[in-house]
Amino acid sequence: MLRSLCSLLRTGDRRPFCRAAQLTKSARCFGGLGGARPIPVNDISTGSKYSAEEAATRCKLAALYRLVDARGWSMGIYNHITARISATDEEFLVNPFGLLYDEVTASNLVKVDLAGTVLDQGSSPAGINLAGYVLHSAIHETRPDLLCALHVHLPEAVAVATMECGLMPVTQEALVIHGFAGVSYHDYQGILIHESEKKDIQQNLGEKNKVLILRNHGVVVCGSTVEEAYLLLDFFMLACQSQVAMMSAGEDGLVQVPSIAFENMLKMKEENKGVDTSRIREGKPTQFGQQDFEACMRKLDRAGYNTGYPYQCPELLTTGQ
Repeated sequence: MLRSLCSLLRTGDRRPFCRAAQLTKSARCFGGLGGARPIPVNDISTGSKYSAEEAATRCKLAALYRLVDARGWSMGIYNHITARISATDEEFLVNPFGLLYDEVTASNLVKVDLAGTVLDQGSSPAGINLAGYVLHSAIHETRPDLLCALHVHLPEAVAVATMECGLMPVTQEALVIHGFAGVSYHDYQGILIHESEKKDIQQNLGEKNKVLILRNHGVVVCGSTVEEAYLLLDFFMLACQSQVAMMSAGEDGLVQVPSIAFENMLKMKEENKGVDTSRIREGKPTQFGQQDFEACMRKLDRAGYNTGYPYQCPELLTTGQ
């Protein structure tokens, strides 16, 4: 096998490697939906101890873990996604530390308060990741408007987090992030296990921004809903991938976006039009990320994940069947 590979390298025939790269790229887009029968996301029994609101949040968050894994955005048992059950309750749900993202279910999510007290262990005996608690409690404590926070270490995100220029507003996806979410930066202080760092995280995130780039580390993308957090992460990753690819030309060799384009993006946000102004249903614009997330949930449900997602457009479930 080794001789065959060496021969291919000497002859310059890179077709097998190009094919492997194509497969890897494909795996980043729902590549995790193949193989063994998936563990159902919605494993909450009828008449459970959870309120309807908490049960729905548990299903939605667990489904997000599966979606992130299917997109190739997970990192083994590490990283974390959290969701507050409501803006008024000072408690949030987080994954049990030690489970892969495709093992997270609605019932095994752990509920903790902002002080780190476990309020509901869930169906798993596993504890929670300390670094995850420090980062997410800092955000949920100071920003009750952000119901979901999603943290990843993807190579392109780490690359941009390590660039002095940060996320450059030179692509449409980057403009969406800067215009609709706002970007902040937090300098690296080591593994996030010291609660003393929480104040810096809160101060750096600020009162309005939803994306916090963690220098030399990764990013945490937040949303007022689970759906919004997912779409913002999708746009953020597309922007990072483009930036990493274009940096070979050098920063001075890039075409800059006209200021009027950014102004128009901000105007769209103020008018609450969303990224796609055609997203109108029954005369009202849908929430940012709603249609995108529903489409992904349909894909998961068709693959047998049983997400328990409360579809706003259930009539579209039959699409493609």
